[in-house]
Amino acid sequence: MSREALSHEQRDQVKKIADALYQRGPGMAFTGAGISTESGIPDYRGPNGLWSRQNPTYFRDFLADPAVRLRYWERRRARYPVLAAAEPNEGHRALARLQRAGFLDVIVTQNVDGLHQKAGSPPDRVIELHGTAHLIRCLSCEARWPAESFDPGPPGTIPSCPWCGGLVKEATVAFGEPVPRKLLEQALALAEATPVMLVVGTSLAVVPAAHVPRRAARSGAFVAIINDEPTPLDREAHIVVRGQAGVTLAYLAALLTGDQLEAEQQLPIR
Repeated sequence: MSREALSHEQRDQVKKIADALYQRGPGMAFTGAGISTESGIPDYRGPNGLWSRQNPTYFRDFLADPAVRLRYWERRRARYPVLAAAEPNEGHRALARLQRAGFLDVIVTQNVDGLHQKAGSPPDRVIELHGTAHLIRCLSCEARWPAESFDPGPPGTIPSCPWCGGLVKEATVAFGEPVPRKLLEQALALAEATPVMLVVGTSLAVVPAAHVPRRAARSGAFVAIINDEPTPLDREAHIVVRGQAGVTLAYLAALLTGDQLEAEQQLPIR
């Protein structure tokens, strides 16, 4: 993905976000697939998203139909090596930098790629609402294994739990599968208390995850949205930056943790 420079208008908007984090912070961030597309991981709902190229696997169908489970595991065998090799981009690194500097507390993410942690965000300060693709779990006995150490067997087979023989899948929330209640309640409580909510790279179309930034907005937080496309929360937000996550967050981090000269030097004027 080509890296675009920020316009003067976008820079002014980002400076207002920086002011809010400096004066009111620490805030929290809520991220979606749009922050990871610059790392080569496709989103779900965009024009080149996974939904436009393949039907998603619904949880009830995974449980009921061996053919669906076989298709799921064939896709997993092909997709996971690409996900495991992905590297954080400047957006992930900027959020980690803001956490280290004390301007951000926690990151709540819809993503399952682990790139926030890979960028340096403390694992205990990242809430993965939709789970992680880097673990495999048994749906019967709840045993878990790191993905790199779990052998799914040869192509054309469906793995099962080596302990109890139950169904296994990656430790992500599938379509139609409930978000873990404790995680959702934790995220909502943090959103209700945060003074600043930074929303990055998400259409806010998936519930109940989308309730998290809405809870912050309705609890009086300063809400800033960085996204390529409109979201249902735009009208309630204080600032909406329509642009790429990476370059926008890099500028925000430079303003707050570097100096004005560093921020201006890294971004060509458009």
